[in-house]
Formats: sequence, C-alpha cells, structure tokens
Amino acid sequence: MTLTQLKYMNTVAEFGNFTIAAEKCCVTQPTLSMQIQKLEEELGVKIFNRSTKPIILTDIGEKIIIQAKKITQEASRMDDIVSTEKGFIGGEFKLGIIPTVMPTLLPMFLNTFTKKYPKVDLKIEELTTVNITKLIREGHLDAGIAATPLGMDTIIELPLYHEPFVAYIPDTNPLKSLDQIEIDDLNSSDVLVLEDGHCFRDHVLNLCQMNSFSKNRFDLKSGSFETLIKLADEGLGMTLLPYLNADSLTTEKKKNLKFFPDPAPAREVSLIHSNSKLKLPVINVLKSTISSIIRGAIKFDHIKVISPQKV
Repeated sequence: MTLTQLKYMNTVAEFGNFTIAAEKCCVTQPTLSMQIQKLEEELGVKIFNRSTKPIILTDIGEKIIIQAKKITQEASRMDDIVSTEKGFIGGEFKLGIIPTVMPTLLPMFLNTFTKKYPKVDLKIEELTTVNITKLIREGHLDAGIAATPLGMDTIIELPLYHEPFVAYIPDTNPLKSLDQIEIDDLNSSDVLVLEDGHCFRDHVLNLCQMNSFSKNRFDLKSGSFETLIKLADEGLGMTLLPYLNADSLTTEKKKNLKFFPDPAPAREVSLIHSNSKLKLPVINVLKSTISSIIRGAIKFDHIKVISPQKV
C-alpha cells in the first residue's frame, strides 16, 4: 500500500469516474486503474462498485476511504512540520473569500502579502460560505475568509476583525433627517437586501429579527451592493452596508451614510481552516498580515457582533 494509491483512491471516490480522476492526478487512466486494482487485491476487498455511473464506493469502501483521507492528511502534515522547522513559508495555498468581503479586503492585503512572502503561490477564489466550508472539509481549500461564528466542529475560526454595519439612506427616504440610525428604525422603511446565499443578508435579517422584508414591491435577486445603492437612490428604499464597503464610496455617496450608536451592530470576519491544521505556517502569517493592516482601517471600539444565522 502506497500514498500514491491512497491519493488515487480518494480522487476516484470524489469524482466517481476513473478517467476524470486520472486527469486530476496527471496520470493515464490505465495507470490509475491498475494501482487501485493492486490496492484492492492487497486488501482483499472491492473498494468501488464499477457497475454504477457514477462509480460509487462499496460498504467497506466507505470505511476505507475515511481512513485513507486521514492517512494522506497526516502525510501532508509532515511537510508542514519540516517547513516550520526550516522557517520556510511557501508553496501553493488555496484561499476562498466570500463575495461581501473580497472586493474590499483583498486589495488591502494582497500586495503586501505577496511582496513579503513571495514563495507562497496564492490561489484565490470568490465563494459562498457554504462552498468554502465544503471545500475545506474535502481538502480542496487550505483556508477561507468568511463571516463567523459558524459553529462547525471540523472548522477552526481565527477572528480577523469586527466590521460594523452602516446604513445607506438617500435624500428621498424619511429616515434621512436622523443624525443616527437605530435598529428599531429599520422596520419602518423598505430595506433592500442581498439575495439568498449571502451571509450578509442573514446578518441583516437577524439584526431586524425578521424572516423577510415584505414591504418591497418587487422580488430582488442581486449579490451586488452597488445595485442596492442605485435602487436606494431611485427612491426604492434604503440598505445596509459593511463598513469597508461604505468607506470605499465616493465623497458624494458618503453623504447618505448613517451610523449606529455604540455598540454598533457588526459582523465578525475570520480566517477559517480545517482542524487538521495543515498549512499552519502560511495561515499564521496570512492572519498576522491582514490583522495588522485592518487594525488601522476600522476604528470602532464598541460593537455588537450579529450572528450570520437567521433567527
């Protein structure tokens, strides 16, 4: 039994197809099939049911694959131990970032990080929280940046910062005359929110303790804060923005911002990774880089963290 055989087996189990698995492993399909057959012969069991499409694991195969993933993860950990001992910070690192964080946070730290750690080959992808956690559990992402807490046993959360909410209220809105916006004020106006699938939508709904905003005269499905702002400017309501998104608006648009009194409602944004603790050297320097940069950008001392889960 070899690590290569276990990796081949894991890949077939993931994709349910020998041809695709061979492509992912950069080997020919006959080579991959032969190695898995040797593994089955050594163990004396059939790991895959080849008569189905897609190929599925047998009952014993389901148990074997769990152990195989543990073994390959532990083998990867040895590389991390050696890298840490040598003080080496590098290699490929796959990072997922949620859509409501990526446009504002990534430009703040990416240039600094890549210059300071040029041997790290960052692969960054914009993904929803659901997809980030799924890919971390499957070993396809090394870490993610998402709103927390998530409450998952298999995911470790490293808080980076707390980002207050800011109200965007145009001149046409009756709340415009207020010096500050209160949470109770939100229920007296049409509040434009992101479509389902965005955790910031859940933050807002949870903040107002509402399941939906029924006052809107239309069904909106948008993942863009820019769209919500434009609709608000057209007199169709108001919206809430994360602090960094609000801070990036033009001077003219900033005139429409209203802040909450202390403690301001806020979301917690964290660097998350698997409890297998792989790639810790890169994770640690990524966290320290982001934390040091963001500290000067968000200067709120009193906040109230709102959970992303709906009430």
